Amino acid sequence: MKTITKGIVAAAIAVGASGTVASAQDKTFNISPNTALTFYGFIRAEAFYDLDFEQGDLSLTSELDSLDATDGSFDTSVRTTRFGFRLASETDIGTIGGQLEYDLFGSGGTAELRLRHANISVAGFTIGQTWTNFMPIGHYPTSLDFNGPVGVTFARVPQVRYASTAGNLDYSFSLEQSPGTSNDPVLTAATQYNGENYSVRIAGLAGTLENGANDVNRSAVTLSGNFKPWQGGSFGATYVNGEGIGDYLIGGGSSIVGGEANGTEGYTLEFRQDLGEKWNVGIAYGNEQYDAAGARDISELETIHVSAIYKPVDNIAIGFEYITGERTSGTGTTLEADRIGTSVTFRF
Repeated sequence: MKTITKGIVAAAIAVGASGTVASAQDKTFNISPNTALTFYGFIRAEAFYDLDFEQGDLSLTSELDSLDATDGSFDTSVRTTRFGFRLASETDIGTIGGQLEYDLFGSGGTAELRLRHANISVAGFTIGQTWTNFMPIGHYPTSLDFNGPVGVTFARVPQVRYASTAGNLDYSFSLEQSPGTSNDPVLTAATQYNGENYSVRIAGLAGTLENGANDVNRSAVTLSGNFKPWQGGSFGATYVNGEGIGDYLIGGGSSIVGGEANGTEGYTLEFRQDLGEKWNVGIAYGNEQYDAAGARDISELETIHVSAIYKPVDNIAIGFEYITGERTSGTGTTLEADRIGTSVTFRF
């Protein structure tokens, strides 16, 4: 992986040195008469102070029962730093696109390259790894924390997706690899309506999970939306309900309990407001509930993220965030954790 990455970076540097820059602002390079490459990403430095449990560089509400207690713990990270490349090539069959994206969020708390996206797009089809079609990425709550609020779906999976638009309506279908153990693909479908100051999306999935020698059926629906009632203000919400989908959710509760798909419900609510041209503030609430606690011993999760972001210039963001989370086990035992986070992000 290191050799491949060095080659990609070297190619980007060579293109830049050749004087073929199409636009210094968007870092797009003409690498052939019909093909353009765009380089993007950000460098982020973060600092955290945990008041109750040592959570590292993620808010880990679902893991509080396994973390060390503390009366004050400071930590830093640069692991959410990421970079990526997009290719666009004009051909006789239309525009062929490609994306390759990495971050530094390696396993075991290490800062090492990790693949996020790798896909090809042509004629409405996307083939490769990217966000699951079931996930409402356009309505995702804003958070400085890498995990974000509980109660919303989150997965990047290999897939074949078809997407198109008819007037104000976007629609898409996909066959995806399951984020859990399964011999079968997951089928998803989604549609989104885009109004003048609002948008609404609904998506569904169906698939199976392995449970010993047997397969367990799973299915779910998620509804999301965003409304902007005035200048600089926005309200957002997501809702998900299904069976056997714990591995799609931030909290990651048990998908199978007692040989049956575990019922799950989650939602997020968010409000954000611009304060002038340089500041915006917001609050997001998340909740996940499981019919059975299962092996993860999670009955309910709740989080609140309160954040403020200052942008002195377009490509610099300084963020401050307070996070509180609560984990309830199957026996009703409740653990709470609070943390304060700050970050500086330089986008390129």
